[in-house]
Amino acid sequence: MALRMWASSTANALKLSSASRPHLLPPFSFSRCLSTVLDGLKYAESHEWVKHEGSVATIGITDHAQGHLGEVVFVELPEAGVTVSKSSGFGAVESVKASSDINSPISGEVVEVNKKLTETPGLVNSSPYEDGWMIKVKPSDPSELESLLGPKEYTKFCEEEDASH
Repeated sequence: MALRMWASSTANALKLSSASRPHLLPPFSFSRCLSTVLDGLKYAESHEWVKHEGSVATIGITDHAQGHLGEVVFVELPEAGVTVSKSSGFGAVESVKASSDINSPISGEVVEVNKKLTETPGLVNSSPYEDGWMIKVKPSDPSELESLLGPKEYTKFCEEEDASH
């Protein structure tokens, strides 16, 4: 039983169950630590990602972050209408291993909050870049996106961070 649970969680972490639907997956690369890093996103060194589309930026925590946290059991997020500031906390994630603040990689007004995470916080683990997104922000300074890491830089950052621990 334990082996089956391990195999299932490993397959889920590696997104193997999605292999039969390659046309639905965005391009990605694996770092040596086996975390998924998606092309087309920007990353903060505090392990949040940003997807900027039009006038809205979607924010969540990276696969690398959720992997280190373990099973997420609670997510605290702000209400829509709140202003967030770059590098400042906007919420928290609690897992069976730890509790961690979530920092905003950019400044702006929260225009939408992922209410699904209240009932199903595990979406942060199973789908950190899709169903597990946290907030949508209208950026007040879109140039802040330029200071974030691209996929290759973030992968290198994670590898160096993991090697130092």
